Amino acid sequence: MPRILVIGGSDAGISAALAAREQDPGSAVTLITADAYPNFSVCGLPFYLGGEVADWHQLAHRTPEEITAAGITLRLETRALRLDPAAHAVEVREADGHDRRLTYDRLVVATGAEAVPPPVPGLTEREQVFFLHDMGDGLRLATFLADRKPVHALVVGAGYIGLEMTEAFRRRGLAVTLIEQAPTVLPGLDAPLARELEALLRSAGVTVVTATALERLEEGPGGLVAQTSDGQARKADLALIAAGVRPRSTLAVTAGAQAGVRGAIRVDAAMATGLPDVYAAGDCVETWHRLLQRAVYLPLGTTAHKQGRVAGINAAGGSARFAGSLGTQVLQVFGRVAGRTGLNSTEAAAEGWSVLSVSVTVPDHKAYYPGAEPLTVRLIADRDRGRLLGAQLLGGLRGGVATRLDILAAALTMEATVGDLLDLDLAYTPPLSSPWDPVQLAAQAWLAARR
Repeated sequence: MPRILVIGGSDAGISAALAAREQDPGSAVTLITADAYPNFSVCGLPFYLGGEVADWHQLAHRTPEEITAAGITLRLETRALRLDPAAHAVEVREADGHDRRLTYDRLVVATGAEAVPPPVPGLTEREQVFFLHDMGDGLRLATFLADRKPVHALVVGAGYIGLEMTEAFRRRGLAVTLIEQAPTVLPGLDAPLARELEALLRSAGVTVVTATALERLEEGPGGLVAQTSDGQARKADLALIAAGVRPRSTLAVTAGAQAGVRGAIRVDAAMATGLPDVYAAGDCVETWHRLLQRAVYLPLGTTAHKQGRVAGINAAGGSARFAGSLGTQVLQVFGRVAGRTGLNSTEAAAEGWSVLSVSVTVPDHKAYYPGAEPLTVRLIADRDRGRLLGAQLLGGLRGGVATRLDILAAALTMEATVGDLLDLDLAYTPPLSSPWDPVQLAAQAWLAARR
């Protein structure tokens, strides 16, 4: 009976533990997690904090009882301190403060990532400053919102979490100032779509400040005062920092695992670290990018689930491989949906492709059927060979943005050309699409621009 130890109770860790039990029902799987919230959807926190999800307990994918019913021994509030790969042992500190040594036959490290604070003195010491990277962060913010009843929120970082939390604060009636260091919000999008999002945010009452960095955050008589690189002083009752994450890789790297991109743990396609019988998965590791054909740091929940499953299968004696990621992402904000897959125009050009990027804005279904809304589809492809390199979409809640993005992600996986999109046999009915789907209308526009 192999003893499999999993460190980390979020997406990758839970996926690894469940996959190990599925691969070898006789295995003894123990999962340790540093907090008391295993298998919770941190991605759901903005919707709880904005009031769309009434009870934070609903964010649990599985209860502790359901996890243990799957044959997994669960150790909550147990923090891994040191890994000794030669001895196949991990030193941990349990909830009562006592240290003990856990031994294993095979180990999966799924320690995740941590928030990156801007280089602002004293930022993490102020009670009005929040991050949103785990359930504890979310519950502390919920308590602050309920008890202190703030009026004005400052959000630093206009990525996915920053935008979702901007809407959550607006739903609660707070005034919001959103600061982004890049020239546009949601910097992974090309500028034309990003500017549409920025206009949407402003129409929802958000003060949007781009190309601006937070330099100081001080406490004044009426709350916080943010000094920014544009020379302005902006007041707020709370600040949410959503400026990115970095891998929690110290445990494995200190034990001898190789550090790769941005300090993430280097793994192969089997999620093996190179240390004997040690696998790793999730936001603490590098990710193989299918288009770039090299490792990048790309922390995503969908990727963590897949990597965790591969690691768990292999830790239990199976043979699985992680095929790679395209960085497919989507979000909903103020009634619109934006998403991307593959490379944006800047990234594709940096790789040496001859980039042609073309956008079309068309109705998301037949215009004569009520409720049609504009849908923008942007294709990024190589002008010389026609190979599809990336895609971006922006549309309404009923516009099938995620589904159409998935079509394009599948096309990227199959190394399709833009012309290949015209041959896809896609579903059509007037309330949902058109005979030529918007994805195919974008392909036609790209081919016409290429001539």
